[in-house]
Amino acid sequence: MSNPRPRQFDLIAFDWDGTLYDSTQIIVRCIQAAVTDAGGVQPSDEQAAYVIGMALIPALAHAAPDVPKEKYPLLGERYRHHYALHHNDLSLFVGILPLLQALRERQHLLTVATGKSRKGLDDALHQVALRGMFDGSRTADETAGKPDPRMLHELMAEFGVSPERTLMIGDTSHDLQMAQNAGCASLAVSYGAHGADGLERFGPRAVVHSVPELHDWLIGHG
Repeated sequence: MSNPRPRQFDLIAFDWDGTLYDSTQIIVRCIQAAVTDAGGVQPSDEQAAYVIGMALIPALAHAAPDVPKEKYPLLGERYRHHYALHHNDLSLFVGILPLLQALRERQHLLTVATGKSRKGLDDALHQVALRGMFDGSRTADETAGKPDPRMLHELMAEFGVSPERTLMIGDTSHDLQMAQNAGCASLAVSYGAHGADGLERFGPRAVVHSVPELHDWLIGHG
């Protein structure tokens, strides 16, 4: 019996929304509702989807350029209000849980690097029964928002892994630019917030279009 293929990456960092969690369309609707609640012009679906992955207030500010800064707290409050109404409608993409289990069996370090808040991520991990699946995580409110590389720098330092042995997986240009800024490889998924055309310019190892493709790539090349 042949030996299993050596790992190329020791640490794999996943984005959350749009990569592991099927939440893109709901987040788009919540961003649009928050902007109109604060008196702004409703952003298009594309404009709202573009900011997914960024820290919350910078994302909302980018989606609502006509909303004054003094209303940013209201923007945040209204977004959280609308998101809470749909929290129980969200779930992992089909096939993600078996993928994570397969990667754990290969002894990869699995982490999350997300624009969500710490509370938001912890709530999501609890809702989808993933406690213990991830070795570590960083959120935008405890480090710095994407594409700043601080999340990845901290995760690599925590586990003593070099950039060459770290892979960032995400569905937005913010994820891939963060990986680029951290000196890490990246893998793009096109089934989330940003289409393939906007992802390829950041030089990911590949762009995959479904969870089965993601599974096959990671098992074959991760």
